[in-house]
Amino acid sequence: MTHDRSLDALAQQCRRIFLRDFEVLVRIGAHDFEKQQPQRVLFNVDLFVAYADSTPRSDTLAEVLDYDFVRELIRKRVQQGHTELQETLCDELAAQLLAHPQVQAVRLSTCKPDVYPDCAGVGVEVFHTKKAAP
Repeated sequence: MTHDRSLDALAQQCRRIFLRDFEVLVRIGAHDFEKQQPQRVLFNVDLFVAYADSTPRSDTLAEVLDYDFVRELIRKRVQQGHTELQETLCDELAAQLLAHPQVQAVRLSTCKPDVYPDCAGVGVEVFHTKKAAP
């Protein structure tokens, strides 16, 4: 299945839950100037959750995926210490988010807005889906 067809199928079968521009101070970077202090990183997360796992019947938080889960997972991971590459951080977070039983797919990006004065930011994005059962 191509990426576009996979995304189309997810859009038809899943609710997209998202977190936008979640700003966290992170110890990240391969350059010496980045290792001196934490820097701002913006996280954007899309989680695809099947309608059956995200359609409340009693209008209670327990019936859906709580946004706090995403925020806490990111905060916990970045508190583990310095990470050289955004690619590493994205891959690790995406794998942890995808491990949640309700999550069918995850799109996650990181953006460091303060690295270069001549651009709005530099970042990485990943998109992962659960493997279909054989």
